[in-house]
Amino acid sequence: MLIISMVSIIAVLLLITVLFINLSPECGKPPTKKDLKQYANSPQLNNNKFNNTIETAVKIKTDWSRVASYFTGCNKAPGWSMPVNQLEENFFNDKQDNATRLTWFGHSALMLEMSGKKIFIDPMLCDVLAPHPWLSAARFKDTLPMQIENLPEMDAVLISHDHYDHLDYGSIIVIKDKVKMFYVPLGIKSHLESWDVPSDHITELDWWQEIQIDDIKLIATPARHFSGRGLTDRNKTLWCSYIIQNEKDTIYFGGDSGYDTHFKEIGEKYGPFDLTMLECGQYDEQWPEMHMMPEETVLAAIDLESKLFMPIHWGNFKLSLQEWIEPVERAVLKAKELEVNVTTPLLGESVFLDKKIPQCKWWGEKNKAS
Repeated sequence: MLIISMVSIIAVLLLITVLFINLSPECGKPPTKKDLKQYANSPQLNNNKFNNTIETAVKIKTDWSRVASYFTGCNKAPGWSMPVNQLEENFFNDKQDNATRLTWFGHSALMLEMSGKKIFIDPMLCDVLAPHPWLSAARFKDTLPMQIENLPEMDAVLISHDHYDHLDYGSIIVIKDKVKMFYVPLGIKSHLESWDVPSDHITELDWWQEIQIDDIKLIATPARHFSGRGLTDRNKTLWCSYIIQNEKDTIYFGGDSGYDTHFKEIGEKYGPFDLTMLECGQYDEQWPEMHMMPEETVLAAIDLESKLFMPIHWGNFKLSLQEWIEPVERAVLKAKELEVNVTTPLLGESVFLDKKIPQCKWWGEKNKAS
């Protein structure tokens, strides 16, 4: 009877999980086999799944002896109130010139203003990185630089891939009517359409595909990662990095990526870059091919011929086992060693390529004490 009861409980839990994933709008809707046939000419698609250029172990090499450490330790999240630069409601509408300005919202969410355009990259602005609050730790700081409802009309939103910390249902629902066009990797259109984003407001891109947004050239470029939001949709959508370029500035956003030769290839084709935004956090020895170690991030900046490097994908959420300041500390230390120019804005602070390069170690003990 005990065995029967346990099996019944497990069966019910599995049924609830399946129903939740299939019925919850947060999970989105991956492309069907019919949809995937539209991408048949993509070199990245094979057997209805997208692939990296070299073999990449997506399965996490779990060290169960370390699992408990995820829930212990006092430094995986800040034990003090993080500084946030609060932006006025009209901040993005009051800009009078066309100078390139980048404002960090934490993690990989960034507002880029270039050639008079407003481009939001990976707008994850909700509290948790999961379809339900029970499934994820909350954002470190509950105050955003600007509330999502106050964001301005946007010319474009770029999405790097469909993981919850980059493609966020709650954020898309709020901003979708303010966005002229969503630019996304192949397959992500299905998610957005399931959230009532009009299909004519979505442009899908394959690696190396270029598109013009008036004076701005947008290029989707490779990354070494994976995709999926549920139990059965692994790699049904593509992942990518982006180059955003006008006559004056060339900028690179790396999305999520393990270290690989694609950085060198991109640098040789399109570099040097005036600014590169590269992930430095949420790494671990258990998934070494999907995310870079901070030292590898600096090597990627060098491969890209970066004039200025900005560490991202840290400072907002606990997704791995390191202390919350470890990613940026290691990245800054390696950048200094290799003489790579680095910028470290606090949340809500802007980087002006021609006049303001924030380099304060705001996460340090001095700021903590204050």
